[in-house]
Amino acid sequence: MKNTIAILAFSTLFAVSACKKTEKQTNIESNVPPKFSIDSVQVNDSVKVNNFLSVKYDSKMLVLPDIKDKALLDSIYFQYKGITDFSKKGLQEYLEKDKNEYFSSIKNDSKGWAADLQREQTWDSASNMSFKSNNNDFLHIQYLFSSYEGGAHSNYGFNERVFDLKNNKKLELKDITTMPKANLETLLKKNINKMPSGTTDSQGQVKNSDMLLVDVIPANDNFYFDEKNLYFHYSPYEIAAFAAGDIIIPVSWEELKGTLNPKFKERIKIK
Repeated sequence: MKNTIAILAFSTLFAVSACKKTEKQTNIESNVPPKFSIDSVQVNDSVKVNNFLSVKYDSKMLVLPDIKDKALLDSIYFQYKGITDFSKKGLQEYLEKDKNEYFSSIKNDSKGWAADLQREQTWDSASNMSFKSNNNDFLHIQYLFSSYEGGAHSNYGFNERVFDLKNNKKLELKDITTMPKANLETLLKKNINKMPSGTTDSQGQVKNSDMLLVDVIPANDNFYFDEKNLYFHYSPYEIAAFAAGDIIIPVSWEELKGTLNPKFKERIKIK
C-alpha cells in the first residue's frame, strides 16, 4: 500500500513538473502542430472618463515568428493598419499605442456630452485573433471584433481567413472550387438550417431561415474547411436579424464534387 501511494505521488509530481517545464519553455497554444511556433500578446486596460462613463480596451494578437514573408504577414494582420514590426515586442507596442489612441478619442469625443449621462455605463472595444488549425500548411485564423458605445446591445463580427503557407498567400474561394456563384448560393440557401441557430422563442428552437434578411445568401470570403465540409461564416446583420447571432453554413465536399481544384483536393486528401 505504501509503495502504491509513493508511486502515485511520484507520478503526480512528475506530471506537474512536466507541465511547468512545458509552460516555461513555450507559450504555444493547444493543438498547434510541432515545428510551427505560435505565441500571443495581449493588452487589457480601462479608464474612467467621469462618474458615469468607463471605457475598456481588450485586444489579443497572435505572434507568428516562423512566418517571414512580408506580404503574407500584411495579409494576416490585415485589420491592424500600420504594423511594420511583426515581432512580439513590435506587436505589443502596437497594441499599447492602439489602446492609448482609443482612450484619447473617446475622451475627446465625449467632452460635449459625457456630463449629460444619467446612468453608469461601460463602453468597450475588443479584438481577438484565435489560432484554429494548421493542417497541410493551411493556417486557419479566426478574428473576432466587438464594441459597445451605448445603445441596446454591443456589435460584433467575425473574419475567418485561411493562409496557404506553402505559397505565402491568403487562400481564395477560387483556389478551392470552380462552382458557379449562383450554384453555390443555392447550396447555401439549402443548407442554412444544418447548424442550429441557438435562438429560441415560446415555440422552441428558431430556424436560421426564419430570421433571414436576404433572398440570396452570398458566398462570402469568410470561409474555412475541415475534412468534411467547407464552412461559410456570417456575422450578425450580414444575412439575418441580430437575434440569430452569427451563422455558419456548411457545404460538404460531396456537394462540391466535380468542381474542386485538383491540387487542393490532393493536398487535403479529399477522396
